Formats: sequence, C-alpha cells, structure tokens
Amino acid sequence: MIWLVAAVVAALVAWVLVLRSRLLVVTVRGVSMEPTYHSGDRLLVRKARLDRVRAGQVVVVQVDSSTPDDPTGGRMVKRAVAVPGDPVPPQIPVPGPRVPVDRLLVLGDNLARSNDSRRLGYLPAAALIGIVLRPIGQR
Repeated sequence: MIWLVAAVVAALVAWVLVLRSRLLVVTVRGVSMEPTYHSGDRLLVRKARLDRVRAGQVVVVQVDSSTPDDPTGGRMVKRAVAVPGDPVPPQIPVPGPRVPVDRLLVLGDNLARSNDSRRLGYLPAAALIGIVLRPIGQR
C-alpha cells in the first residue's frame, strides 16, 4: 500500500513540475491592453516559440527595461499583429513590406497608451515568453 501512495505522490510531483515548466502566471501592469485586460489582471500563459504564435493572439514578451525600478521587469502583454511572413501593418514604421524570419510585431489594444512595435520595431523571437491562454484573476 505504501508503494502505491508513493507512486501517486511521485506522479503528482512530476505532473506539477511539467506544468510549471510550460505555464506561468503574469500580472498585467499598466493600461496598454485596455479594454481587454486591466492593470492587476492575472493571466495564465503557455510558454511558446514564435512558430506557435498567430496574428491576433495576446502574447507576453520580454524587452529591455528602460528603468531599473520597472515593476514589470521588462515583461509586456501585447497583441501579436504580424508574425514572420505577414505583411507589415501600415501604422508600424519598420523596414520592409513583410515581417522577417524570427521577428514579431506587437501592439497594445489601447493604442493611445501603449509602448509597442510602433516604438520598439521588430521584436526578436527570443523576446517571446508565451501566449496568453486566459485570465485567471481580475483586479
């Protein structure tokens, strides 16, 4: 009987470790994704590579923080508007008619208050943390 309990516990621990390696929770900071998400909303994010992202999905990206006291640590929640091979949207001033390989363009839903690809340009594939699956808690 003890071996059965130990096996179940080991399986649960393994399952939790797998989930933790693939999922994370991110808290929205700021107003750039309003009205979709608000500051303080918590989001369940699946870690993903760029080839899994589709235009229109909400993603979490890591950019260089401009200030050392940045509460987000450089993480931003944005909407992917163009992935490799897609045409560049007219409102984003970047070179070329199409998004290059290993690059991503993102915009906030609140265009008037968003720091996004209009200022940052193309984001490298390495900046992608993951795809938002759903909110798990709201402010």
